[in-house]
Amino acid sequence: MVPPKGKRPPKGPRTKQPSRANQPSMKEDEDMMQCIAFATADQYHLPTLSHDLINHGFQEIDLPRDASNVLVISTENPAKPDDDALIFFFREGSVVFWNVEEKEMKKVLRLLEHHEIQPYEVALVHWENEEINYTVGEGNTKLERGNFILSYEMDQHEAVLEKFAFSNALCLSVKLAIWEVALDNFVESIQSIPEMLKSGRRIKLSSAEVMQKIGELFTLRHCINLRSDLLLTPDFYWDRENLEKLYDKTCQFLSINRRVNVVNEKLEHCTQLTDLMRSHLSEKHSLRLEWMIVILITIEVMFELAKMIF
Repeated sequence: MVPPKGKRPPKGPRTKQPSRANQPSMKEDEDMMQCIAFATADQYHLPTLSHDLINHGFQEIDLPRDASNVLVISTENPAKPDDDALIFFFREGSVVFWNVEEKEMKKVLRLLEHHEIQPYEVALVHWENEEINYTVGEGNTKLERGNFILSYEMDQHEAVLEKFAFSNALCLSVKLAIWEVALDNFVESIQSIPEMLKSGRRIKLSSAEVMQKIGELFTLRHCINLRSDLLLTPDFYWDRENLEKLYDKTCQFLSINRRVNVVNEKLEHCTQLTDLMRSHLSEKHSLRLEWMIVILITIEVMFELAKMIF
């Protein structure tokens, strides 16, 4: 993908799957269907999105009541006739397409733009995606050699729930990828600070700018550790052991736990650095106040001496 003119090319994705040495050949891939996930915004407004999609001829599919904050839509134009075309919208700002034609996908993404809260840059959205091939076959549904194998023995409702479990993990992965980019950008913005401190040079940041950096850092930490399901398995899977296995297996394949640990380690180092910057500026401020007091006392003494002399 060629980055937009005038913009810095995105860094290599951290989210791509492990080596495909033992995965199906290109010929086998051609016979498979595609599942693709994007994180396009901070959040979606699902009620208005549902209404808009239904008005454009899409059909909503019901999920169990405890599968909250998710909208499932079907379309009558699958990319391949072997399976239904489904779209999963997660309120947290991610969308997962199953066997959807590219033309239909672009149409949905355009509609989605009207229901996004704090959308991400388009180039970033398409760079940090997840693509996994899948097929329908015999036996139990599973993740095998980097591909989803769905059981054709499942009824439609169960098949939708299995796709939901896979989609849930993919949603976390692409969302985490966006936050990884945000953290990389943050690290880049402060990478000169340690060298300045080491050489004794003046930090070219005001107190307000340092507080802004601290705010950015805590916002990112809040999103990753409190607002998402990255640290804990969602409650939905507690009494659905089979779906939980599919979800956990996909999270493991996408290295989500390892990536979260790396991100939190980076966040910890960044927090220490911002605390040091704040402490440094606080000391400078205290020193400035001390000098002002000394100067004021000196002026007062000079006035008293002048009175005594004259």
